[in-house]
Amino acid sequence: MKGILIFISLLLLSATTPLAAEDFEGYLIDTMCSAKVLQAGPDVAQYHTKECALSANCKASGYGLVAADGRFLKFDEDSNGMAVKFLETSAKDQGLKVTVNGEMNGDVLAVKAIQLL
Repeated sequence: MKGILIFISLLLLSATTPLAAEDFEGYLIDTMCSAKVLQAGPDVAQYHTKECALSANCKASGYGLVAADGRFLKFDEDSNGMAVKFLETSAKDQGLKVTVNGEMNGDVLAVKAIQLL
């Protein structure tokens, strides 16, 4: 019984403890193009252009990160604005390989910082 109470206490504690930010590496891409890119393979993300990512439809779809393992880590709403600013100021036009520092909250990534690799 004591073991069960300790387990439940630890479970409750872990559920209320804020997630620690971690680094994620991959290619910054818009959500609209992510399905086509992932279908072709995550390496194709290196050919996606900044111009496409900033086009009206792609910008409206939001952004995320294509990780090397083939996952698409979708950004939360606040992070999409950060991605737009990053893209607009980046001197690189294609192959936007980045490190994103943030926290996974369910199935979305809350971004704290984006840095070009």
